[in-house]
Amino acid sequence: MTIKKNNNKASSEDWMQSRWRPAMGWMYMAVCVFDFIIFPILWAVVQFWENSVANDAFRQWNPLTLQGAGLFHMAMGAVLGVAAYGRTQEKVAGAASPPGGNIPGPGGNFGNDLSVNSASLNPAQPSPVSPEAALSASVPKVSPPRIPIV
Repeated sequence: MTIKKNNNKASSEDWMQSRWRPAMGWMYMAVCVFDFIIFPILWAVVQFWENSVANDAFRQWNPLTLQGAGLFHMAMGAVLGVAAYGRTQEKVAGAASPPGGNIPGPGGNFGNDLSVNSASLNPAQPSPVSPEAALSASVPKVSPPRIPIV
């Protein structure tokens, strides 16, 4: 019983082509952490130690990414949303597999590049039945009751 993997596609892809979605997510998370957490704290610390008479009034940090009506967050939301939708479509179509290869799940093998069938692994188990066949076998067909029209 040998498992064959198709590594031609994975080896031909560039690193940036296969990892741009996670890189965009990490970049957006880092920008938000710095702009909403780290920079406001540092801004307050710098103002605390500032001794100039002209800067006696406490000034509040204005997030840089909210300048220009938050266009940065809208653009990143669109990019990450479209990327997540595209990745979902790839997974549904079976075009992409996890980095470690295909992982067998409860319904059999994920993907179609493995030559091992889940039914051949344990011949003592019966072959899986489709949901339509299971429903038609267990549910008797009942006609609706006749209601007289008066």
